[in-house]
Amino acid sequence: MPSDHLEFIDAVSPSTSRRARARTGLALVLALLSAAGCAETEGAEVGVTHAALRRVDSCPDAMRVVRRAALAHMNERIDEMKNRVKESMTKPTICSKSVPAATGGGATSSVQASPTETLVAPSAPRSSAHESSTTNNQVVGVDEADFIKNDDKYVYAAMNNALRIVEAWPAETAHEVAKVTLPGTPRKLFVEKDRALVYVSVERSETHDNFAYAERSECTYGYDCEFTGDGTSTQVLVFDISDRAAPKQLRSIELTGSLLAARRIGDAVHTVLATPEVEFPGVTYPLVEVCGDPKLAPPLDETFAKLESARKRNAATIQDTDLEGMLPDVSEAGRSYPADCSDVYAETVPTGNAFTTLMSLDMTGEAAPAVSTIISKAGAVYASAEALYVAINESKVIAGQAQTSSAWWRSEPRELSSVIHKFTIGTDISASAYVATGQVKGNVLNQFSMDEFDQHLRVATTSGQVPDPNVHSTLSVLSQRGDTLELDGKVDNIAPAEDIRSVRFDGQRGYVVTFKKIDPLYVFDLADPKRPTIAGELKIPGFSTYMHMLDKDHLLTIGYDAADQGAFAFFTGVLLQIFDVSDMHDPKLAHKASIGTRGSSSEALANHLAFTLFKDKLAVPMTICEGGTTEGGFGTDMTFSGLMVFDVNLTDGIRERGRIEHPSVNGSYDSQACSNWWTNASSVVQRSVFMDGFVYSIANDIMRVQDLNALGEDVASVSLTK
Repeated sequence: MPSDHLEFIDAVSPSTSRRARARTGLALVLALLSAAGCAETEGAEVGVTHAALRRVDSCPDAMRVVRRAALAHMNERIDEMKNRVKESMTKPTICSKSVPAATGGGATSSVQASPTETLVAPSAPRSSAHESSTTNNQVVGVDEADFIKNDDKYVYAAMNNALRIVEAWPAETAHEVAKVTLPGTPRKLFVEKDRALVYVSVERSETHDNFAYAERSECTYGYDCEFTGDGTSTQVLVFDISDRAAPKQLRSIELTGSLLAARRIGDAVHTVLATPEVEFPGVTYPLVEVCGDPKLAPPLDETFAKLESARKRNAATIQDTDLEGMLPDVSEAGRSYPADCSDVYAETVPTGNAFTTLMSLDMTGEAAPAVSTIISKAGAVYASAEALYVAINESKVIAGQAQTSSAWWRSEPRELSSVIHKFTIGTDISASAYVATGQVKGNVLNQFSMDEFDQHLRVATTSGQVPDPNVHSTLSVLSQRGDTLELDGKVDNIAPAEDIRSVRFDGQRGYVVTFKKIDPLYVFDLADPKRPTIAGELKIPGFSTYMHMLDKDHLLTIGYDAADQGAFAFFTGVLLQIFDVSDMHDPKLAHKASIGTRGSSSEALANHLAFTLFKDKLAVPMTICEGGTTEGGFGTDMTFSGLMVFDVNLTDGIRERGRIEHPSVNGSYDSQACSNWWTNASSVVQRSVFMDGFVYSIANDIMRVQDLNALGEDVASVSLTK
């Protein structure tokens, strides 16, 4: 069936088949939780397979784990190929087909410019702004790394091959005061008082050629991407910026892995690094035809013999490959941490040969970093002020179970689970350590799928993905007992035939948005961790990809509108909404603003760091495409690309205050960006900052500064490429 006739294709990216064929042997392959056949279950009724790690005895022991994991994966893959060949001999099998890229968008704009509130300008120049926005962190007091940071006077940028410091206040005289060329590609940074810590991606060392590197973009919204890092090695640079015009480098730390996520608590910076699976050159698999007419296929015993020959050859290759120096490395001035594999952990039943490392560093001192490594692939990262969690999505083929459909999106029936590793963190880096592991049913979407409250971890997951008819979601509550995260309670079978598009937890409540053709907003009562329940539900068109707590009783969200077509729905524009959740049993839509038509997008849809709420002002990057229809026609006329600023309050709702345009160098817009896949934003603007009555719109090439009382005209602009 053509993709433009099935809108829930908008929920299945071209990489969905890749995700469905995840290399389960490269990480923690664990048994799935038993699915409870009711909407709510008590913790005592739910069984959990014990997922745990053990400290390895030595570096050679760690390498034995890696070899066993590679062997297990190879055997699993050969067995899977044999099963598929056997199935193809008994019935015709439809070959997989690629899915053409598509994007969200649609419906005419209903956002109207509002009378602007007059913001009082300072009566005399000051050395810094009274107030400014900060990074949109998930947890208060836990700073997240980003490529833009600011205080009340300066904007700090790690971009375009340099650490750049812009004296942003006074706004009218904003200018760059320092540029430090970096030894690689700048990724993100932290700034605290007179210290800046910058992450730089660099080419990998020749001593780690066995790692399967493949550079890729950052995954922030895990619907159709995997949390793997960018595939490079990392260098961490610490600068003294007490003189903003003359930063001085203090430290340089080299890391084998790529930056996955980082959090700062006080002066302590906790960095999670992903080192790809170790490759074994020479391990190959024969080409086997598993689709078409079974009568034309070669004899089964001939094909099986070919596969068994490959198994034997691959096993010998895995055993003979030299793995010296293959453990991920953290080093400074020629010294490695830890040098003796003293803090490396593996599964009790080893099956993983990728590595995830937590490095904790005091950015103001000279102490050696604290380093812990687990033999596991990477995952989504969430951190509170006391703990950091890595949730690893697992996918395991269910042996002997028939295909659920012969449609183009068919794939082997799979068990989905999330293995969650817990580390202690805090302001003292010596306290950083791996402490526990647990497992829940289903896969997490992103960091917002997790939250810690009152010594309990709450996790929202989905089993499957639209349009799989068996897809459903689960909310689990866990607590640590010894070295295990044990399940206390859960709500299962949430929203059958739909998958999760956004999650937000707030104290004793949780909010989950699912979607297939409408947007059910579920409100969860989590006051009793052993008996979580669905307290309320609201169904409206479209869905939210990010939810922000406007206050304890209201959610401010961004997402896509949708037009119901019966069995499916077309995306029809970007939505900003305010939900009243003061009565958890009766959530209501309070205000709504629709922007653009099908094809419109925003960086903030898939990355919360692009969503800037400062008091009652909201700034979001936006690309607006007009001309789309509710019947699936894409807008082909890009009418705006830049930053949109809104006044947001509970009385008037969401009203546009003004726009800051960022056209291309020739002054026009490229309407081809209206056809991006829905999770890949095409907005030129990436971030924004507020300082008193001014807003700073930041694209890759320029920072534009405008007065909130006169949006549309620059008071200053700063090049970020010179």
